[in-house]
Amino acid sequence: MNTEDTDDSLYPIAVLLDELRADDVNFRLNAIRRLSTIALALGVQRTRDELIPFLDESIDDEDEVLLALAEELGNFVEYVGGKEYAHIILGPLENLATVEETLVREKAVESLNKVAAILSQQQIEECYIPLIKRLGSGEWFTNRTSACGLYAAGYQMATPASQDELRSMFKQLSLDDTPMVRRAAGANLGKFAKKIPKEQVISDIIPLFSKLAQDEQDSVRLLTVEDLVAIAEILTKEESKIYLLQTLRSMVSDKSWRVRYMIAENFVKIAKAVGDEVTREDLVLAFVNLLKDNEAEVRTAASGQVPGFAQYIDKQTILSHILPCVKDLVTDTSQYVRASLATQISGLAPILGKEATTEHLLPLFLQLLKDEYPDVRLNIISKLEQVNEVIGIELLSQNLLPAIVELAEDKQWRVRLAIIDYIPLLASQLGVTFFDEKLGNLCMSWLGDNVYSIREAATVNLKKLTEVFGVEWAKSTIIPKVLAMGSHPNYLYRMTTIFAITTMAPAVTPEVIRDHILPTVNTLVSDPIPNIRFNVAKSYEVLIPVLKQNPETGVLLETQVKPALDKLREDSDADVKYFAEKALLAGYQ
Repeated sequence: MNTEDTDDSLYPIAVLLDELRADDVNFRLNAIRRLSTIALALGVQRTRDELIPFLDESIDDEDEVLLALAEELGNFVEYVGGKEYAHIILGPLENLATVEETLVREKAVESLNKVAAILSQQQIEECYIPLIKRLGSGEWFTNRTSACGLYAAGYQMATPASQDELRSMFKQLSLDDTPMVRRAAGANLGKFAKKIPKEQVISDIIPLFSKLAQDEQDSVRLLTVEDLVAIAEILTKEESKIYLLQTLRSMVSDKSWRVRYMIAENFVKIAKAVGDEVTREDLVLAFVNLLKDNEAEVRTAASGQVPGFAQYIDKQTILSHILPCVKDLVTDTSQYVRASLATQISGLAPILGKEATTEHLLPLFLQLLKDEYPDVRLNIISKLEQVNEVIGIELLSQNLLPAIVELAEDKQWRVRLAIIDYIPLLASQLGVTFFDEKLGNLCMSWLGDNVYSIREAATVNLKKLTEVFGVEWAKSTIIPKVLAMGSHPNYLYRMTTIFAITTMAPAVTPEVIRDHILPTVNTLVSDPIPNIRFNVAKSYEVLIPVLKQNPETGVLLETQVKPALDKLREDSDADVKYFAEKALLAGYQ
């Protein structure tokens, strides 16, 4: 018996060994992903004594297997016996943090941080800090880059003496000869700063930040932009002005466009962090320069920050400094700049108010609506609701409706689709009379579009319009036009009729279905096109619950709907039969 027990207890490890030695990488991956199950089978003692040492020696595999292992180990604390034994996992993760593949190292660092968060002070002092020292003094730059990502997690649990040592070690890595290590230090400086008391941020971290922000490699300098935001959030506005302003000024005019791009991308965060005074005195002109930058990528990023930054400055400054740049960007040579601006420009409307929006922004919207690049037109259409809230639908429709109508026939179907999505909102604001006069025929024309997505959106649009204007309006205005298409010689029009009827059915009354819709559906039961016949069966399935709502229309289920479905159930086409059966099951159970 004892021999059998031993065999059983060894079985999970034996299976793991077999699968980890398999030639097929998928077997090895599956074995790693089942580590938690194997650990449960082994129990915490054997997981600590056998499984972890085994994994510690197995760091020689395909990168994707190592990546999976690094991720699994981050969630392994409970399987080794909880917090008390969490430090045992650090060994294999340290090995993974030294491999060549960047993704594996990053995942190992992420898992090390996760484990460090639950370590006691003793474990931090005895296991975690020595691990950082080993990695930080490693011969290969890969070890040192991994070390940079580990300081923040263990810092606050360390003793004061160890904290001093950690800051000193991080300083050495920030001054490392290898750009990749300095880059890792720059990427983690902001996170580290947030764990350190303000006095030490000023005395130790800011000098490192200034040094990295002036690094000869632009790939290092660009990473310090987010550090700037993180440090500014720790300091008071006055301290930010004293310690960070000079560096910020040089970053805004950095010779590398990639650094300027990062500044532009984070401009609103920077303005928020440094406060009103610095924003007013220094950042307005800096922002103007970014909006006028030589590189399209920088202008694109800056365009995306326009309304966010405008919240931190007064209206007069926007009109005198920012708006002239925005006007230039509307005709920018780069379509990506114009597309980015089109997404954001409407955000200026609530800040400027009705009068300034009407005078300054409406002409720009009109220009963007006529842009040759479809994404620009699309972006401006999708954000018109913000403008509507500020200036009202009357002004918006007077100025922009002709352009919207023109876009409704745009050759790019995605632009037409965006207009359709915007129509119900427009309709609710315009009122029924204005809508019928200006947009009614347009909505019907989409039902005959040659792109299926447009026809489908048009049917949903009709349902929404019925909900806005009511069933009586639908009965007199759109239902007759939809039903008339049911006898069109082109089967696509007949198909659209069925789609429209099916989509609109829940929004109309049982009486409208009885008097107007059902006769057309019954006629199409005998259509020569199988696609139409099975969509008729689908339509019946939707109509049945609506007809059941009223006893007077409920009788039609037996006299008209069931005979029609019985006929379709005998159809020669398999799909027609299937959907007829489905409708009968749903409606007559």
